[in-house]
Amino acid sequence: MADDIAFFTHQGDTLVPTPLACSMWSDDQMHGVALSGALARAAEACLATAGRTDLRPARWTVDLFKPARMIPCSFATEVVREGSRICLVDVTMTQEGRRVARASATFLKPTESAPGEVWTPLEHPEPPPLDVAPPTDQPRVPFFRSEVGWSQNFTEHQNADRKASWNSGIPVVADEPFTGFQAAAAAADGGSMVTNWGANGVEYINTDIAMTLAREPVGVEIGLEATDRVERDGIAVGTATMFDREGPLGTVIVAALANARRTVNFAQVEYTDDGERRTVEQ
Repeated sequence: MADDIAFFTHQGDTLVPTPLACSMWSDDQMHGVALSGALARAAEACLATAGRTDLRPARWTVDLFKPARMIPCSFATEVVREGSRICLVDVTMTQEGRRVARASATFLKPTESAPGEVWTPLEHPEPPPLDVAPPTDQPRVPFFRSEVGWSQNFTEHQNADRKASWNSGIPVVADEPFTGFQAAAAAADGGSMVTNWGANGVEYINTDIAMTLAREPVGVEIGLEATDRVERDGIAVGTATMFDREGPLGTVIVAALANARRTVNFAQVEYTDDGERRTVEQ
């Protein structure tokens, strides 16, 4: 995969989406992976400007209230609350002067864990075996798991089984450092895919992202495993566990609306490690 592959490039103070940021919902709509990553980048920059190197991300929420087009984006940030152990940052993304998305980040100061024992699950999700997905810091086609096991063949996983994904993140902006928080924030949008991808494809589009992190990921390889899904009257709420090679990181929750008239059918596409999307002959 090319070294300069990324979701955005610079144009002055704005970010311009590359073809990799394009959603399968529309040829003029960005997907939430790129959006959440770009918003996280802005939040991190705001924290750095405040000089708070003692804090790390613990909560990340995104509202995707208007389809973002494949045009330049601007970002405005605000420190809403700052204390000795906490900093809250709000980010707004605009296109052509109109707000299209907003996010809120909670950064907390790490300390020693409390001594009392607390319940935690005994079983945790695990990444694909090393012989299937060797460790890397380079972008590549995601791996998915359903009843057929781990593979990069999307068609194999178009079914009603429980899903998990394993992703090596794509940098947000070309020629910039790609941080673990940006990778996690971008991957969090995939919570909708692992919880809403069924036998007909993805028939729900998420309107938000809510991610909590107990720690930052080690590297930029991040997994998601569906843990719950509730749906009624075309409104679905999905929950997924986020993990890396060292274990669980936190949780992702997404709310989604039925969007069957524009179903994303993964049985009709395939991806390459160069970021190219191809139509599969049926």
